[in-house]
Amino acid sequence: MKKKNIGLLVIILLVAIMIGTYVKQQIEADREITKGSLGAEAEHAVGLEKGKVPPNFTLSTLDGKEVTLSELKGKKVVLNFWATWCPPCKAEMPHMQNYYEQYAKDENVEILAVNITAGEKDITEAGKIDIVQTFANSYELTFPILLDKTGEVGEKYQVLIIPTTYFIDSKGFIQNVVKGPMNMEMLEGYVSALK
Repeated sequence: MKKKNIGLLVIILLVAIMIGTYVKQQIEADREITKGSLGAEAEHAVGLEKGKVPPNFTLSTLDGKEVTLSELKGKKVVLNFWATWCPPCKAEMPHMQNYYEQYAKDENVEILAVNITAGEKDITEAGKIDIVQTFANSYELTFPILLDKTGEVGEKYQVLIIPTTYFIDSKGFIQNVVKGPMNMEMLEGYVSALK
């Protein structure tokens, strides 16, 4: 009888050890998941560097529609800051329009051209918007032209050189920043690197 009790005790002890080991593994796994998710949040904080989430904004287009950057998640975004008086901006606009016409739809890309409207050469807001509209018409631009009337978005993005372009992947993370004008080949290369 003692042997049966000892055997039963050994089995109970082994089961308790197995349950204890299982519970310990689950607790460690939960800690790793929590640690990983907190690390992911820190890693993908808002910022202007590669791998960061760009600052969100909502701006009006020339035709009065509102565009919110975060609502474009799922699309690749070419976020370009420019002004009508900027010669390098004028040089790159035809390349952006050609890319938009030829590839944007098939490659799930949206080009957002943020005009630093506050810096346009007119005293009145209406005059500034007219200058931007005339520019867009003369270059036959069909992608969204956003109006940064106060310059606030340009400041958030620390735009000191125009054009400045941020390439944002479909998950909403910055992958590249180009300060200065681009041609079609550069634009294709940067967009093709986006996922």
